[in-house]
Amino acid sequence: MIQVNHLFYEYDSHAGPVLRDLDLSIPAGSYVGVIGPNGCGKTTFIRHLNGLLSPTSGEVWVEGINTRDTDQLPLIRQSVGMVFQNPDNQIVGMSVEEDVAFGPGNMGLPSMEIQDRVKDALDLVGMRDQAKRAPHTLSNGEKQLVAMAGVLAMAPKTILLDEPTAYLDPSARKRLLSVLRDLHGEGITIVHVTHTMDEIAQADDIVVLHQGRIVQQGAPARVFSRIERLRGLGLDIPTVTTLMLKMQHSGFPVRTDIFTVEDAYAELSPLMGTRSG
Repeated sequence: MIQVNHLFYEYDSHAGPVLRDLDLSIPAGSYVGVIGPNGCGKTTFIRHLNGLLSPTSGEVWVEGINTRDTDQLPLIRQSVGMVFQNPDNQIVGMSVEEDVAFGPGNMGLPSMEIQDRVKDALDLVGMRDQAKRAPHTLSNGEKQLVAMAGVLAMAPKTILLDEPTAYLDPSARKRLLSVLRDLHGEGITIVHVTHTMDEIAQADDIVVLHQGRIVQQGAPARVFSRIERLRGLGLDIPTVTTLMLKMQHSGFPVRTDIFTVEDAYAELSPLMGTRSG
């Protein structure tokens, strides 16, 4: 779906590259988490994946199209949608349904198809009942779901998310992550930038950036098992993993290569005399 070859990028030639010789393949239908300390280049990187930024050197290909080809950028952005950290940065409509219709409208789709897409997208994020509301009356969590719906209405094959839960309360965060799981289950490619390790335990592949380079990559079990390495980069490990480590240190016979609540429940249930399930 997306191929990154020897990607370098610099905002200012005097400051040096922000991204340094990145190589990455993102298969169609995969869920890729991107983590790293502040200033490592995560946002700069993800903005290359739909042509918002163009490489200083190297190349980014989306379904065989080079993002340097400016004539093809509208096609790339129909295929690869992006949800920003702050939903206010991408909400433009006077009502929820008007905002969600903005993208399909710019694609020149027939009116009836736009209406169907808006309804379907709002259903997916659980915001159908809010269709007539003005966006400024929504909570941050609701706004982020509307921003997601606006992207979904364009029927992208890939969704990029740049720390989408940063402004959300726990309930809204849980709801958004549930939507991402459902979309991934339907075959949509997800690229998710976050500081919160718990959010990407469900990823197929995790990319760790540091000082503009990929310093580690692999499945969650492989990446999160290198606890001291992550801590050395100033990163946390999943809360569940921290719990299992503390229990093991306290003498409980538990595994520590556990990253999700579901797996932790299955591991701990026998110790509590309950049946896992």
